[in-house]
Amino acid sequence: MAKLRSLVPCCLCPPGGAVDAMDGVKVKVSSRYVVIKNDIFELTLSNPDGIVTGVRYNGVDNLMEILNREDNRGYWDIVWNPPGQRTGIFDVIKGTEFRIIHHDDNHAEVSITRSWDPSLGGKAVPLIIDKRFIVLRGSSGFYTYGIYEHMEGWPDFGLGETRVAFKLRKDKFHCMAMADNRQRVMPMPEDRMPPRGQQLAYPEAVLLVDPINPQLRGEVDDKYQYSCENQYNSVHGWISSDPSIGFWQITPSDEFRTGGPLKQNLTSHVGPTMLAIFLSSHYAGEDLSPKFTNGEYWKKVHGPVFMYLNSSQDRSDPSLLWEDAKVQMVMEKSIWPYDFALSEDFQKTEQRGCISGRLLVRDRYIKDEDLYATSAYVGLALPGEAGSWQRECKGYQFWCRADADGSFYIKNIVAGNYNLYAWVPGFIGDYRFDAALTISSGDDIYLGDLVYEPPRDGPTLWEIGIPDRSAAEFYVPDPNPNYVNRLFINHPDRFRQYGIWERYAELYPDSDLVYTIGESNYSTDWFYAQVNRRTDQNTYLPTTWQIRFNLDSVEPNSTYKFRVAVASSTLATLEVRFNEQDRPVPHFNSRMFGRDNTIARHGIHGLYWLFNIDVSSAWLVRGVNTIYLKQPKNQSPFQGIMYDYLRLEGPGCQLLT
Repeated sequence: MAKLRSLVPCCLCPPGGAVDAMDGVKVKVSSRYVVIKNDIFELTLSNPDGIVTGVRYNGVDNLMEILNREDNRGYWDIVWNPPGQRTGIFDVIKGTEFRIIHHDDNHAEVSITRSWDPSLGGKAVPLIIDKRFIVLRGSSGFYTYGIYEHMEGWPDFGLGETRVAFKLRKDKFHCMAMADNRQRVMPMPEDRMPPRGQQLAYPEAVLLVDPINPQLRGEVDDKYQYSCENQYNSVHGWISSDPSIGFWQITPSDEFRTGGPLKQNLTSHVGPTMLAIFLSSHYAGEDLSPKFTNGEYWKKVHGPVFMYLNSSQDRSDPSLLWEDAKVQMVMEKSIWPYDFALSEDFQKTEQRGCISGRLLVRDRYIKDEDLYATSAYVGLALPGEAGSWQRECKGYQFWCRADADGSFYIKNIVAGNYNLYAWVPGFIGDYRFDAALTISSGDDIYLGDLVYEPPRDGPTLWEIGIPDRSAAEFYVPDPNPNYVNRLFINHPDRFRQYGIWERYAELYPDSDLVYTIGESNYSTDWFYAQVNRRTDQNTYLPTTWQIRFNLDSVEPNSTYKFRVAVASSTLATLEVRFNEQDRPVPHFNSRMFGRDNTIARHGIHGLYWLFNIDVSSAWLVRGVNTIYLKQPKNQSPFQGIMYDYLRLEGPGCQLLT
């Protein structure tokens, strides 16, 4: 059993995640409800559905939205599809069997299960789902996790999304916080409906025409503006001012999330709604929707995640609740993996393993000696090709950031078979350790020095951008003043403003972007996304960007290399031509790739792509050259490409001077 926890004393009441409680945990079961409580709060679940119908805390009878139906308050849900059906089926997971797994004064864990059987056919997702809820003595909140199991021989299906959602009282929770610089008073749900709200280019984006809070008039609300990368998505939630209460979702580990540390997911949004997303296709498309075929066996634990409650006597400073929630998040991370989660499928510390080593980078065109892979992302995921981790969506992943000298240490790895992957900011491409790795209970594996040789054929003649898998360093325009979210004015995430893709046509009304090496600056002259140009007739024209550069000489009968790293693509095609804009057949054609939908969803990256293009010296000339980058798909304003980094290399026989 975990030791009781308490935070550094402050003005909060109760002080943080745990207090010394006189009474222990109590469980009361009736035909309709299960009530679990300690001296701090009370959790009510429907029986046997396992829906969170109520949370009583700090004098408030119910923090959940009492105007909603009971099955639309706090719930696990899933989006799935049978084979051949593209449209997902949304299913709130309601259990059919309730069990008490453990109950004493210090700890209660209950299970709500739902199983599939052949009589259900295609009317239900073919999974056994076991939802668990945990309440500890003196703990100011509750834990939940789920075990999903697809038995061998069961029907095939696809999984589009699964998550836990909590819908809080709209009459109390008005302030949302998800980062130090992403906090604000939010609109009411009524503000998104006509006539108070006006839908924009898609249903999620709404212009607040006549909001209940007049200070929000003229702003845009869109839940995707509050998305967050997994690596930073550890705590978010809502604050009530009367009484002063915080309701927070804390995710202490990313191991059960799909897509790796850069994968973006929704957090909190108007409702007030709070989400813990374990799997989704957002900012990735079908690549991150697992398909279970040929009756394969699959089992995975999602969570646990912690729903943390705090309160303060100082209603004038809601930041106290946010700061306390961050402290609690650090504490939850420090005791991961939880030893009080009793499912045998959730491995405890002694059942897991560790791995360490040091990653170096070898690029002889930069330096004769190996370089430290400073701040590299190093991780374990299911076996696959280099870079496959960003599309991996069935297993667990374990990541860390390397130290300044490239040293890495990954702990608490669930026993199993993996490949070790890495990518290094400042360098293109993906690393994979050649040998497959089997992690067993208690392992502490040291790999020693590993060397990554990024793609390189010759010296850099010129480059555009920073190889960091993001387009954030490029020019992000100010939004149209009529479509502003004030939170993101003068904000590092200015790309989250609505409609900035349409500013391209204003900047380039008649012709497209031309970038001149040695004169142009990518932070001001390279638009953040190659989008279609909108016309006065509300149609869209494909765009062709130009890169102009000078070569003092061209080495005959040789091959140059053009590297194009892409940070995101949405139903786009990249055609590359060298010095022949009207050439019928491009020198390079990517074919259509990517379903990230990043442009519309206010992101700055989706999935990473790298194109390595051989360039015949016959395509180049001494003097001024032009590379034409055409994106010909123009059915939508959101078809386009976000570049990460572009580089032209000379022939390999040239030496770095």
